[in-house]
Amino acid sequence: MSSRVQNRSLQARIVSAEEAAALVPAGATLGTSGFTAAGAPKAVPQALARRAQEACARGERFGVRLLTGASTGPEVDGALGLEGAVDFRFPYQGDPAMRARINAGLIEYQDMHLSHVGPLIRYGYYGKVDFAVVEVAKVREDGSLVLGPAVGASNVYLEVAERVILEVNEGVDERYEGMHDVFGVTGRHGERREIPIYAADTRCGSPYVKLDPARVAAVVLTNAADRSGAFKAPEEVHRRIAGHILDFLEGEVRHGRLPPSLTPIQSGVGNIPNAVLAGLNEGPFEQMTAYTELIQDGMIDMLDSGKLRFASASAVALSPERQARYRRDLDRYRDRIVLRPQEISNSPEVIRRLGCIAMNGFVEADIYGHVNSTHIVGKGIENGIGGSGDFARNSACSIFMSPSTAKGGRISAIVPFASHVDSTEHDVTAVVTEYGLADLRCRSPKQKAREIIERCAHPDYRPLLRDYCRRAWDADEGRHSPHLLDEAFAFHNRYRALGDMRPGLEVRP
Repeated sequence: MSSRVQNRSLQARIVSAEEAAALVPAGATLGTSGFTAAGAPKAVPQALARRAQEACARGERFGVRLLTGASTGPEVDGALGLEGAVDFRFPYQGDPAMRARINAGLIEYQDMHLSHVGPLIRYGYYGKVDFAVVEVAKVREDGSLVLGPAVGASNVYLEVAERVILEVNEGVDERYEGMHDVFGVTGRHGERREIPIYAADTRCGSPYVKLDPARVAAVVLTNAADRSGAFKAPEEVHRRIAGHILDFLEGEVRHGRLPPSLTPIQSGVGNIPNAVLAGLNEGPFEQMTAYTELIQDGMIDMLDSGKLRFASASAVALSPERQARYRRDLDRYRDRIVLRPQEISNSPEVIRRLGCIAMNGFVEADIYGHVNSTHIVGKGIENGIGGSGDFARNSACSIFMSPSTAKGGRISAIVPFASHVDSTEHDVTAVVTEYGLADLRCRSPKQKAREIIERCAHPDYRPLLRDYCRRAWDADEGRHSPHLLDEAFAFHNRYRALGDMRPGLEVRP
């Protein structure tokens, strides 16, 4: 009997993962915990994947509708994706197996702003949630739950699901108790009150998630660590991007538009945003705070150096190296980190009130400042928009960053017309590559185009982009944001046909 299950009535419902998975019928809608690999259930999804495999061997099919907070670990998206056990996926994913099936048309996938998940689920747009499958660190005597390294949308699925399956993970450090601030958005539209958060370190909710034990169908004991990958060491191109962003922020401080400690920072997921955090850690700003969705390696380093005073997020997802340090020194981080539901960490209301500085990556940006964060060369989806749209639209300053080229120069990150638009020109403060930063504020579309081409585009592509603009601007129509519609996607078409966006160059395999 685990000491982590302190509610007596639930002690009698401890079963194996296979027994819990057997409760789930084909076609059920599942809402799971997890925000990246952090806090995702591990045993029950894998048992469901084995059910799907066994069904396939019998010539049958077993599938579920999968709703989460964001991406999950390989035990959820990876296992279920490999076995073809998912019919519908929402609102974000980042697993190669799941991505392949989505782009093959085998899974219906809806990409969605993460702040919208809670309201959409509560209002019933996705129908009845049959089961919430949620990993927790502990069940208290009254049935309330201590979560682990992620909150995500767990509170919402626990609130609305007809039945609950709890995975009590004895591998999650019990010192997480007290690090959460669970404030749910309650009331229907027109009846809601403000979210009372006025600084990154404001607490307004409960350290626990309330739950009626009578709704719990099964409890599964596990002891498994989150499996997060390592971040790559910053390359020179990443350092140059970080340098341009630091120069920009220093200028904002000099002009009195930002305080010396900056307003709360938000950082997207991945190697480039992590490299920018490394740059901030070496920069001139002190006593910074973060109001973000995910704490990565760079923010742990900033907390260690003292550059970052406090971090608010929905999850902590670290490389194995940083994870070891974090767990060893968790007592030191407890008072400097708060974990919130994603409907709070990504709340447009709070983001705008705090005046956040958003820093996110992009796949491509066009000459007028529209940003594609999700689709490669206009075709298959990579991961999803995640929380970048929540922060881009509502932050005081929204920066999008990327190397200027990919695939050895064969793909330009700056194109005439974005093949897919996730964040419009109205939501983008600046575009930055290793060549420079284009400040798009107070500029017309044509002025934005000049800035982006001359400051951000790779030199190999600048003549092509200048020529496109000149001819588009000389045309008789479309004077405000001129395009040559028969050529707007020439870069993409050339790459799809020849493997290189540049004309007249040797085609590489």
